[in-house]
Amino acid sequence: MNQFGNFVKQAQQMQTKIKEVQAALGDKIVEGSAGGGMVVAKVNGRQEVVSIHIEPEVLAENDQSMIQDLIVAAVNQGLKQATELMQDEMGKVTGSLGLNIPGLLGK
Repeated sequence: MNQFGNFVKQAQQMQTKIKEVQAALGDKIVEGSAGGGMVVAKVNGRQEVVSIHIEPEVLAENDQSMIQDLIVAAVNQGLKQATELMQDEMGKVTGSLGLNIPGLLGK
């Protein structure tokens, strides 16, 4: 098989593996927290926030600005971890095929 044929085959393999990884990422959950765990945001590997937990003590303080800040911090931390998870999983796909594509995952 010529070089172009090999490239096409590798691209097809990578496309299949990427779809598999993307599907699996929906089942992987990471957590971001703020305020010493008083607010926890769970985010899946597709960077979707799936839940937010706020300890009752935080709500009892009745400080809307603080609660909003804690939620934003927890969500941002969760999204950062989800991004790292996605990059790691996608890196396994491209690395296993011997492909190093600059910029593919923001690297």
